[in-house]
Amino acid sequence: MINGRAAAPLLSLIAAAALSGCTGSPEVSPSGRSTSTTSGTESRDNGSAADPTTLASGLEAPWSIAVHGETALLSERDSGRILELGTDGAHRQIGTVDGVTPMGEGGLLGIAVHDDHLYAYATVGDENRVERFALTGEPGSLRLGEPEVILDGVPSATNHNGGRIAFGPDGMLYVTVGDAGNPQAAQDRGSLSGKILRLTPDGEVPEDNPFAGSPVYSLGHRNPQGIAWDSGGTMYASEFGQDAWDELNVIQPGRNYGWPVVEGIDGDDRFVDPVQQWAPADASPSGIAVVGGSIWIANLRGQRLREVPLGDTSTSREHLVGEHGRLRDAVAAADGSLWVLTNNTDGRGDPGPDDDRLLRLDID
Repeated sequence: MINGRAAAPLLSLIAAAALSGCTGSPEVSPSGRSTSTTSGTESRDNGSAADPTTLASGLEAPWSIAVHGETALLSERDSGRILELGTDGAHRQIGTVDGVTPMGEGGLLGIAVHDDHLYAYATVGDENRVERFALTGEPGSLRLGEPEVILDGVPSATNHNGGRIAFGPDGMLYVTVGDAGNPQAAQDRGSLSGKILRLTPDGEVPEDNPFAGSPVYSLGHRNPQGIAWDSGGTMYASEFGQDAWDELNVIQPGRNYGWPVVEGIDGDDRFVDPVQQWAPADASPSGIAVVGGSIWIANLRGQRLREVPLGDTSTSREHLVGEHGRLRDAVAAADGSLWVLTNNTDGRGDPGPDDDRLLRLDID
């Protein structure tokens, strides 16, 4: 198990010097920027995503979806609850993450399932941490076992907590961590802030990580909230920008993605440019999934589902624009459909009578 506070002195021995930059801001970025909204070609609904059906409603500030066999598990940010979705659309509580401290964008965030364990990223007190719980019982009567801390000491704040977790095709646990309002930390390898981390399922540092003895997999991130892999093992991540550009990045081990020195496509060969960028008013990208030959990106402020074809990641298509409000997460379901989580009850949306909802889309 990695302890972020204990690891920092050791990691700082190999840290790059911190670089100065501008201050952080919440995930809803201000307007007043370039009139160009994307770095590539974009079009509206082309028919590749069918009209969604509602699988569940009445959720309270939901944040993440995890797939356990054919069962959907959901996290609620403020309540700390983990919910199981039944085949009839009803949802039941299978447990809670104790000590969750909802503050701003913090609380119970990402969840993932691996080897009959549920992993959860949560703000607890003055830190973010990852815990795992044994999943017991059968679908319809699942329960959480006792918590085991996998990662702790991750800096927290009212914004920029990151919080997405997922298991890659290599069986390793990947964790997105925001800069927690301290942009300079994103360039410091001795800090866990502003990074994507890679751990074993038990919370140890894999021997083949890019920096010896460090959980850091990539650095220079502001607030990454989505990670997914294509069938060839290429890793993608979505990231909130500040005043200029939100990003879609191809993640490579040991590479630097520029924050706070650069934002969006800059051409500075010290950093990796995103493959696509959008104005925050049209995006604020959170969870992502790869389904049917495309990357699907749930957008909060932009209130749309964006599709980026794997065959040309410089282009994108927009779906469901303004139809369901803020969209927080997207995952590939066991039947090949796409599940999308709305997020209108998080304090920044305009909830309807059935919000929030889990939606299902058939992908051509």
